[in-house]
Order: sequence, then structure tokens, then C-alpha cells
Amino acid sequence: MTLYELQVRGYRLTTAEIIYRLPDHPALLQSFVWQKFDLPPDFPELRKFLEFWSHNIDGKLHSVNVKQSSRTAPNRVRHVKHPLTLH
Repeated sequence: MTLYELQVRGYRLTTAEIIYRLPDHPALLQSFVWQKFDLPPDFPELRKFLEFWSHNIDGKLHSVNVKQSSRTAPNRVRHVKHPLTLH
């Protein structure tokens, strides 16, 4: 299935910042960024990944911050007339 077909079906680009504890140093937190097209509001792809994480990765999850694109739109390109000089 193409990205366009996913977007037409309601999938949006979803980015999750996963904060987890280091296995050897539980007082320290580490960040991991996950990104994929997913279907809000249930986020089945993210849930599947977090389920995999909890069963196969030693770092205990602390929190997950989820952001997603709000709409389907083409990339925007602007033409700027401004010369730049690099030394």
C-alpha cells in the first residue's frame, strides 16, 4: 500500500518520543524516537511496537510523548531571492 493510500484511509505520520530507563543505571533516562504512519486515535502500530519493547527490550518504559501530522498536504517549497556567501 502506498503512503497516499494510507493517508486517504486516515493514517497520519506519527512520531513518538519514548523515554526509558537504562537497564544498568535505572536512575538515568534515555530517549528514543519512533516514527511511522499510524491510525489515530488507537495507534495500532505504536501499540504493537510498545508491546514488542516491553517483552524484548530490557529498558523499562518511563513515558511516551506522541505527536502526529494533522492533515494530508503536499510538501511546501518556497523560492527565496536572497544571495548567500560562504567564506
